Amino acid sequence: MRDVELGWKLIKFVKSNGILVVRNGAVIGTGAGQMSRVDSVRIALAKCGERCRGAVLLSDAFFPFPDSVETAAEHGISVVVETGGSIRDADVISTARKLNITLLFTGMRHFRH
Repeated sequence: MRDVELGWKLIKFVKSNGILVVRNGAVIGTGAGQMSRVDSVRIALAKCGERCRGAVLLSDAFFPFPDSVETAAEHGISVVVETGGSIRDADVISTARKLNITLLFTGMRHFRH
């Protein structure tokens, strides 16, 4: 939970499709400024490499498709934090359950351009 809390405090400072990966009290990956949220996820995960296993991935807004959760699972992310509010939330939830990823909805968007 400390990684979730730290990441949620910091994600608001990452602009436009911001993604953070946090593990053991440190930011280990950041992705931002992309037109596609899943591209920001890929950039953040590439930055942290093998350290992603067991980490928390946070998004400044909702995931419009389950592809970001699928990508996170491929890299060993254990918790995904996002705002919720997509018309496809049910698909994202279903995918997280199928992949055994804890999915937390904050209900608050930090997305900025």
